[in-house]
Amino acid sequence: VVKHMGLKTKAKDTEFSEVGVPDEIAAEVKSAAETSMGTEITDEDLGNIKTLSERVIELTEYRASLSEYLKLRMNAIAPNLTYMVGELVGARLISQAGSLMSLAKHPSSTVQILGAEKALFRALKTKKQTPKYGLIYHASLVGQSAPALKGKISRVLAAKLSLCCRVDALGDQVEPTLGKEFKEYVEKRLSSLEEGGMKSLTKGISRPSAGKHEKRPAVKGSAAAYNAEDDVVEEPAPKKRKKAVEDDAGAEEAPKKKKKKADVEEDDAEEEVVEKKKKKN
Repeated sequence: VVKHMGLKTKAKDTEFSEVGVPDEIAAEVKSAAETSMGTEITDEDLGNIKTLSERVIELTEYRASLSEYLKLRMNAIAPNLTYMVGELVGARLISQAGSLMSLAKHPSSTVQILGAEKALFRALKTKKQTPKYGLIYHASLVGQSAPALKGKISRVLAAKLSLCCRVDALGDQVEPTLGKEFKEYVEKRLSSLEEGGMKSLTKGISRPSAGKHEKRPAVKGSAAAYNAEDDVVEEPAPKKRKKAVEDDAGAEEAPKKKKKKADVEEDDAEEEVVEKKKKKN
Protein backbone atom coordinates (compact mmCIF):
# COMPACT_ATOMS: atom_id res chain seq x y z
CA VAL A 1 0.00 0.00 0.00
CA VAL A 2 2.81 2.41 0.93
CA LYS A 3 4.69 1.71 -2.30
CA HIS A 4 1.55 2.11 -4.42
CA MET A 5 0.30 5.28 -2.74
CA GLY A 6 3.47 7.26 -2.02
CA LEU A 7 2.70 10.59 -0.38
CA LYS A 8 -0.43 11.00 1.73
CA THR A 9 -1.71 13.78 -0.56
CA LYS A 10 -2.23 11.16 -3.29
CA ALA A 11 -4.48 9.03 -1.10
CA LYS A 12 -7.74 10.36 -2.66
CA ASP A 13 -6.72 9.61 -6.23
CA THR A 14 -5.13 6.19 -5.49
CA GLU A 15 -7.01 3.03 -6.44
CA PHE A 16 -6.21 0.45 -3.77
CA SER A 17 -8.16 -2.28 -5.55
CA GLU A 18 -5.20 -2.74 -7.93
CA VAL A 19 -3.06 -3.94 -4.99
CA GLY A 20 -5.81 -6.24 -3.69
CA VAL A 21 -6.81 -4.18 -0.64
CA PRO A 22 -10.48 -4.51 0.46
CA ASP A 23 -12.73 -1.45 0.12
CA GLU A 24 -13.23 -1.09 3.92
CA ILE A 25 -9.49 -0.89 4.62
CA ALA A 26 -9.01 1.47 1.63
CA ALA A 27 -11.66 3.83 3.04
CA GLU A 28 -9.97 3.80 6.48
CA VAL A 29 -6.57 4.57 4.92
CA LYS A 30 -8.01 7.49 2.90
CA SER A 31 -9.77 8.99 5.95
CA ALA A 32 -6.62 8.61 8.07
CA ALA A 33 -4.52 10.31 5.36
CA GLU A 34 -6.93 13.28 5.25
CA THR A 35 -7.02 13.78 9.04
CA SER A 36 -3.31 13.09 9.63
CA MET A 37 -1.39 15.75 11.59
CA GLY A 38 2.06 14.54 10.45
CA THR A 39 4.54 16.74 8.70
CA GLU A 40 5.34 16.52 5.01
CA ILE A 41 8.23 14.21 4.05
CA THR A 42 10.97 14.93 1.55
CA ASP A 43 11.70 13.02 -1.66
CA GLU A 44 14.74 11.41 -0.03
CA ASP A 45 12.60 10.05 2.83
CA LEU A 46 10.04 8.79 0.34
CA GLY A 47 12.76 6.95 -1.60
CA ASN A 48 14.02 5.23 1.56
CA ILE A 49 10.48 4.23 2.56
CA LYS A 50 9.82 2.76 -0.88
CA THR A 51 13.10 0.82 -0.77
CA LEU A 52 12.17 -0.60 2.64
CA SER A 53 8.67 -1.54 1.47
CA GLU A 54 10.14 -3.33 -1.58
CA ARG A 55 12.51 -5.28 0.69
CA VAL A 56 9.57 -6.33 2.94
CA ILE A 57 7.56 -7.46 -0.09
CA GLU A 58 10.53 -9.50 -1.35
CA LEU A 59 10.99 -11.17 2.04
CA THR A 60 7.31 -12.11 2.30
CA GLU A 61 7.34 -13.57 -1.21
CA TYR A 62 10.55 -15.51 -0.44
CA ARG A 63 9.04 -16.83 2.78
CA ALA A 64 5.94 -18.06 0.94
CA SER A 65 8.06 -19.78 -1.74
CA LEU A 66 10.30 -21.36 0.93
CA SER A 67 7.26 -22.61 2.82
CA GLU A 68 5.86 -24.19 -0.34
CA TYR A 69 9.23 -25.82 -1.13
CA LEU A 70 9.49 -27.20 2.43
CA LYS A 71 5.95 -28.61 2.21
CA LEU A 72 6.67 -30.41 -1.06
CA ARG A 73 10.04 -31.79 0.11
CA MET A 74 8.69 -33.02 3.44
CA ASN A 75 5.74 -34.73 1.76
CA ALA A 76 8.20 -36.51 -0.53
CA ILE A 77 10.77 -37.46 2.14
CA ALA A 78 8.66 -38.14 5.26
CA PRO A 79 4.94 -38.24 4.43
CA ASN A 80 3.83 -39.95 7.68
CA LEU A 81 5.85 -37.60 9.89
CA THR A 82 4.52 -34.57 7.99
CA TYR A 83 0.92 -35.74 8.33
CA MET A 84 1.33 -36.23 12.09
CA VAL A 85 2.97 -32.94 13.15
CA GLY A 86 3.18 -30.78 10.01
CA GLU A 87 6.06 -29.92 7.74
CA LEU A 88 7.58 -27.21 9.98
CA VAL A 89 7.80 -29.30 13.20
CA GLY A 90 8.89 -32.35 11.19
CA ALA A 91 11.69 -30.39 9.52
CA ARG A 92 12.83 -29.05 12.91
CA LEU A 93 12.94 -32.60 14.34
CA ILE A 94 15.00 -33.86 11.39
CA SER A 95 17.33 -30.86 11.65
CA GLN A 96 17.81 -31.41 15.39
CA ALA A 97 18.54 -35.14 14.94
CA GLY A 98 20.83 -34.57 11.94
CA SER A 99 19.01 -36.70 9.38
CA LEU A 100 15.86 -38.77 8.97
CA MET A 101 17.80 -42.01 9.54
CA SER A 102 19.31 -40.79 12.82
CA LEU A 103 15.86 -39.58 13.92
CA ALA A 104 14.48 -43.04 13.16
CA LYS A 105 17.19 -44.57 15.38
CA HIS A 106 16.13 -42.48 18.39
CA PRO A 107 13.70 -44.05 20.89
CA SER A 108 10.37 -42.37 21.58
CA SER A 109 11.58 -40.96 24.93
CA THR A 110 14.36 -39.09 23.08
CA VAL A 111 11.98 -37.87 20.36
CA GLN A 112 9.69 -36.53 23.09
CA ILE A 113 12.33 -34.21 24.61
CA LEU A 114 14.27 -33.52 21.40
CA GLY A 115 15.15 -29.82 21.40
CA ALA A 116 15.04 -29.46 25.22
CA GLU A 117 18.51 -30.86 25.97
CA LYS A 118 19.62 -27.84 27.99
CA ALA A 119 16.55 -28.04 30.23
CA LEU A 120 17.06 -31.81 30.61
CA PHE A 121 20.70 -31.57 31.75
CA ARG A 122 19.90 -28.60 33.99
CA ALA A 123 17.11 -30.63 35.66
CA LEU A 124 19.42 -33.63 36.11
CA LYS A 125 22.14 -31.41 37.60
CA THR A 126 19.81 -29.64 40.05
CA LYS A 127 17.77 -32.83 40.76
CA LYS A 128 14.48 -31.31 39.64
CA GLN A 129 11.71 -32.49 37.32
CA THR A 130 12.82 -33.25 33.77
CA PRO A 131 11.05 -31.59 30.80
CA LYS A 132 8.03 -33.40 29.36
CA TYR A 133 8.32 -32.16 25.77
CA GLY A 134 10.69 -30.48 23.37
CA LEU A 135 10.02 -29.48 19.76
CA ILE A 136 6.79 -31.52 19.59
CA TYR A 137 5.22 -28.94 21.90
CA HIS A 138 4.56 -26.87 18.74
CA ALA A 139 2.54 -29.70 17.16
CA SER A 140 -1.20 -29.03 16.82
CA LEU A 141 -2.16 -32.18 18.77
CA VAL A 142 -0.17 -31.04 21.82
CA GLY A 143 -1.23 -27.41 21.47
CA GLN A 144 -4.96 -28.14 21.46
CA SER A 145 -4.80 -30.31 24.62
CA ALA A 146 -5.34 -29.02 28.15
CA PRO A 147 -2.26 -27.92 30.14
CA ALA A 148 -2.62 -30.87 32.53
CA LEU A 149 -2.70 -33.35 29.61
CA LYS A 150 0.17 -31.98 27.52
CA GLY A 151 2.70 -34.37 29.09
CA LYS A 152 0.59 -37.47 28.44
CA ILE A 153 -0.30 -36.46 24.88
CA SER A 154 3.32 -35.61 24.05
CA ARG A 155 4.37 -39.07 25.29
CA VAL A 156 1.72 -40.80 23.15
CA LEU A 157 2.57 -38.62 20.14
CA ALA A 158 6.31 -39.28 20.51
CA ALA A 159 5.70 -43.04 20.55
CA LYS A 160 3.76 -42.85 17.28
CA LEU A 161 6.22 -40.40 15.71
CA SER A 162 9.16 -42.75 16.29
CA LEU A 163 7.27 -45.48 14.39
CA CYS A 164 6.39 -43.06 11.57
CA CYS A 165 10.05 -41.99 11.25
CA ARG A 166 11.18 -45.61 10.92
CA VAL A 167 8.59 -46.31 8.24
CA ASP A 168 9.57 -43.14 6.32
CA ALA A 169 13.31 -43.84 6.61
CA LEU A 170 13.27 -47.56 5.76
CA GLY A 171 10.05 -47.95 3.75
CA ASP A 172 8.99 -46.76 0.33
CA GLN A 173 5.51 -45.43 1.09
CA VAL A 174 4.31 -42.33 -0.74
CA GLU A 175 0.90 -41.98 0.93
CA PRO A 176 0.70 -41.32 4.69
CA THR A 177 -1.49 -44.34 5.49
CA LEU A 178 0.24 -45.09 8.79
CA GLY A 179 0.24 -41.41 9.76
CA LYS A 180 -3.53 -41.16 9.27
CA GLU A 181 -4.12 -44.22 11.44
CA PHE A 182 -1.83 -42.99 14.21
CA LYS A 183 -3.26 -39.47 14.16
CA GLU A 184 -6.78 -40.83 14.62
CA TYR A 185 -5.52 -42.92 17.55
CA VAL A 186 -3.90 -39.89 19.24
CA GLU A 187 -7.05 -37.80 18.75
CA LYS A 188 -9.20 -40.55 20.31
CA ARG A 189 -6.74 -40.83 23.18
CA LEU A 190 -6.90 -37.07 23.73
CA SER A 191 -10.71 -37.06 23.77
CA SER A 192 -10.83 -39.99 26.21
CA LEU A 193 -8.38 -38.24 28.56
CA GLU A 194 -10.41 -35.02 28.42
CA GLU A 195 -13.64 -36.92 29.18
CA GLY A 196 -11.94 -38.68 32.08
CA GLY A 197 -10.77 -35.34 33.44
CA MET A 198 -14.30 -33.90 33.26
CA LYS A 199 -15.70 -36.95 35.09
CA SER A 200 -13.13 -36.62 37.87
CA LEU A 201 -14.02 -32.93 38.26
CA THR A 202 -17.74 -33.67 38.65
CA LYS A 203 -17.17 -36.69 40.91
CA GLY A 204 -18.65 -36.39 44.42
CA ILE A 205 -21.19 -33.67 43.59
CA SER A 206 -24.63 -34.86 44.63
CA ARG A 207 -27.71 -33.90 42.67
CA PRO A 208 -30.31 -31.75 44.43
CA SER A 209 -33.65 -33.39 45.15
CA ALA A 210 -36.09 -32.80 42.31
CA GLY A 211 -39.19 -32.95 44.51
CA LYS A 212 -41.88 -30.29 44.16
CA HIS A 213 -42.28 -27.67 46.88
CA GLU A 214 -45.62 -27.99 48.62
CA LYS A 215 -47.25 -24.69 49.56
CA ARG A 216 -49.43 -24.47 52.63
CA PRO A 217 -52.96 -23.22 52.11
CA ALA A 218 -53.18 -19.56 53.07
CA VAL A 219 -56.15 -18.12 54.97
CA LYS A 220 -58.09 -15.53 52.97
CA GLY A 221 -58.22 -11.98 54.30
CA SER A 222 -55.50 -12.41 56.91
CA ALA A 223 -51.78 -12.90 57.09
CA ALA A 224 -50.35 -16.35 57.70
CA ALA A 225 -50.63 -17.19 61.38
CA TYR A 226 -47.47 -17.82 63.35
CA ASN A 227 -47.12 -21.45 64.41
CA ALA A 228 -44.83 -21.92 67.42
CA GLU A 229 -44.60 -25.67 66.88
CA ASP A 230 -42.61 -25.13 63.68
CA ASP A 231 -39.77 -23.52 65.63
CA VAL A 232 -39.40 -26.38 68.10
CA VAL A 233 -36.16 -28.28 67.66
CA GLU A 234 -36.06 -31.86 68.83
CA GLU A 235 -33.05 -32.29 71.09
CA PRO A 236 -31.42 -35.71 70.96
CA ALA A 237 -31.08 -37.69 74.16
CA PRO A 238 -27.77 -36.99 75.94
CA LYS A 239 -25.30 -39.74 75.26
CA LYS A 240 -23.27 -41.15 78.13
CA ARG A 241 -19.61 -40.99 77.69
CA LYS A 242 -17.64 -44.14 77.37
CA LYS A 243 -15.66 -43.51 80.57
CA ALA A 244 -18.79 -42.90 82.64
CA VAL A 245 -20.30 -46.17 81.40
CA GLU A 246 -17.11 -48.06 82.24
CA ASP A 247 -17.01 -46.52 85.75
CA ASP A 248 -20.61 -47.55 86.38
CA ALA A 249 -19.89 -51.09 85.22
CA GLY A 250 -16.78 -51.25 87.42
CA ALA A 251 -18.73 -49.99 90.43
CA GLU A 252 -21.37 -52.74 89.95
CA GLU A 253 -18.72 -55.46 89.63
CA ALA A 254 -16.83 -54.37 92.79
CA PRO A 255 -19.55 -55.30 95.38
CA LYS A 256 -20.11 -58.62 93.60
CA LYS A 257 -16.44 -59.48 94.04
CA LYS A 258 -16.65 -58.49 97.72
CA LYS A 259 -19.69 -60.76 98.20
CA LYS A 260 -17.85 -63.68 96.66
CA LYS A 261 -14.88 -63.18 99.02
CA ALA A 262 -17.20 -63.11 102.07
CA ASP A 263 -18.90 -66.34 100.98
CA VAL A 264 -15.54 -68.06 100.58
CA GLU A 265 -14.43 -66.96 104.06
CA GLU A 266 -17.67 -68.29 105.65
CA ASP A 267 -17.20 -71.68 103.98
CA ASP A 268 -13.62 -71.92 105.27
CA ALA A 269 -14.72 -71.10 108.82
CA GLU A 270 -17.44 -73.78 108.73
CA GLU A 271 -14.93 -76.37 107.48
CA GLU A 272 -12.53 -75.53 110.34
CA VAL A 273 -15.28 -75.94 112.93
CA VAL A 274 -16.24 -79.34 111.51
CA GLU A 275 -12.63 -80.53 111.58
CA LYS A 276 -12.19 -79.45 115.24
CA LYS A 277 -15.32 -81.43 116.27
CA LYS A 278 -14.02 -84.51 114.47
CA LYS A 279 -10.69 -84.26 116.33
CA LYS A 280 -12.42 -83.98 119.73
CA ASN A 281 -14.53 -87.05 119.05
